[in-house]
Amino acid sequence: MPAAEFPVSAELVRNLLGEQHPDLADLPIEVLANGWDNLVCRLGGELLVRLPRRAVAAELLAHEQRWLPELAGRLPLPVPAPVRIGRPTAQYPWSWSVVPFLPGRIAARAEPYDHWSAAAALGGFLHALHVPAPPQAPVNAFRGIPLAGRTEGVLSGLAQVDAADRATAARVWRAAAAAPAWEGPPVWLHGDLHPANILVDRGRISAVIDFGDITSGDPAADLSVAWMLFTTGQRAAFRRAYASADDATWGRARGWALVLSLVFLTHSADNPLMRGIGERAFRAVLD
Repeated sequence: MPAAEFPVSAELVRNLLGEQHPDLADLPIEVLANGWDNLVCRLGGELLVRLPRRAVAAELLAHEQRWLPELAGRLPLPVPAPVRIGRPTAQYPWSWSVVPFLPGRIAARAEPYDHWSAAAALGGFLHALHVPAPPQAPVNAFRGIPLAGRTEGVLSGLAQVDAADRATAARVWRAAAAAPAWEGPPVWLHGDLHPANILVDRGRISAVIDFGDITSGDPAADLSVAWMLFTTGQRAAFRRAYASADDATWGRARGWALVLSLVFLTHSADNPLMRGIGERAFRAVLD
């Protein structure tokens, strides 16, 4: 995990709230995570504070601030659209956000009780999200791009998996890469959709979080989540709920699932949670 480029703490959160949002400054603050990109603190019973710890994370958070309020109203699941915006000050260099606290645990740790209903719910969510994006949508050099753009990384990742799986995975990749490219307009994408960015509450998918990589492009990139969570039959239910994935898009989605599984497997030495997601997706892709 990269080092913080600016020291962040609960004390800094308290000071920033006192300076910019004094009506919130007396609420209890509890650090929930000091992660790869952000310090996340519980603020009272209903809010979270997200404070970037790196410049690149501040740029991603700015995308959430700009676009999530516009998208949230037409999505069938809650998303963490900011309710307050924090600005850079003399004591902190970047923008920051106060967002709703969305109850639940990540799907990587608390799977839905009924995977069939979960597949339908997530497919319906992506159907609502994947509408044409405006030209001003954020650009991501790695997500939503033509699948061929990930070839180098796939070949590098395949060199690190067991030889028994390598030939099968290579065949999957060749088939996916040969699928016709996306010819529609670039659509809105979550950009980083996996089971650690999906919440489950009381056995049901309850929210989708962490839109820092929001971008536009080929919907197949987001549809890859179906191989991270669901069995073959459940993926069919997901696809029916999504309602607009032709065979080429579904083939590319399987390719994206392979891309991301290899990323998770080869870059998770200090993150067993993401390695577990990668292992599950890799096995599903090969099944």
